Amino acid sequence: MNNFFNRFCLLLPLLLLAACASAPIKNILPPPQALPIVAHTSDRPLVALVLGSGGSRGFAHVGVIKVLEENHIPVDMVVGTSVGSFVGALYAGGFNAAQLEKLALNLEQGQLNDFELSFEGYIRGERLQDFINTELHDRTIEQLDKPFAAVATELSGGKSAAFNRGNTGMAVRASSSIPGVFLPVEIDGTEYVDGGLKDPVPVKIAQQMGADIVIAVDVSSLPMNGQKLSNALQIWIQGARIMQQTIAENEIRAAQVVIRPQIGATPKINPASKQVLLKSGEDAANAALPEIHFWLKKTADEKLLKHSVQ
Repeated sequence: MNNFFNRFCLLLPLLLLAACASAPIKNILPPPQALPIVAHTSDRPLVALVLGSGGSRGFAHVGVIKVLEENHIPVDMVVGTSVGSFVGALYAGGFNAAQLEKLALNLEQGQLNDFELSFEGYIRGERLQDFINTELHDRTIEQLDKPFAAVATELSGGKSAAFNRGNTGMAVRASSSIPGVFLPVEIDGTEYVDGGLKDPVPVKIAQQMGADIVIAVDVSSLPMNGQKLSNALQIWIQGARIMQQTIAENEIRAAQVVIRPQIGATPKINPASKQVLLKSGEDAANAALPEIHFWLKKTADEKLLKHSVQ
């Protein structure tokens, strides 16, 4: 009896927290859809920014956007997976670099967590969904300032889904639903989880959308090199990183420009480490500027030549 009482006392705060976070979610938007992709066309080079998965390492995405903006690099479309979909949706919705940086520095993880005791996970993700929709004034994906796709993974079949219509917040929530942490997101009878499982840096989707130049930002954790793995958890994490790196490389190979911020081990998130992550994104993007300008000129010249021949 005492053991039961002790366990109940330990669980009570979580139960109360879940109850307090169970405000009804807003359902005023149509559910996300992954409709057939229609390629955009233009006489000038079309640039896609592809933001990869990586959890809290995604603060570096904001640093990359800051440098692109400062150097007047045009971004015509955005594709994101997991944390990349979170940052990407806001960017596609009109947030500039300064606004994204302010949001990143002020945002606390607790603002997005809504706990629920379940065998499928312990965070519902409804707060994350509502946060995105509120910041974007309840605009659907097709109503954003730039073409945008959020990539999620079908839980049953393992296929990628590039949500390009409907509820933006729900699409980001599905794309960010880490298995075992977030509950899967059911959309039209299908459950979806984190897009990083299948497509951590979705370059090919950006190309299908019509991008001539893809700038891919990879913030994933690399496998530990030269470090002795001393327990089963470390071995499991190493295996997961190796698999993700292999999947990502197959996609990244198709990008014209790859930006990899030098982050190292994922830091504990606090105001100081956020600044470090933002700076790592800025440094990596600055280093990539000559390559970006090369591809912009090369592609513009090719399009001009093709147009003159026609």
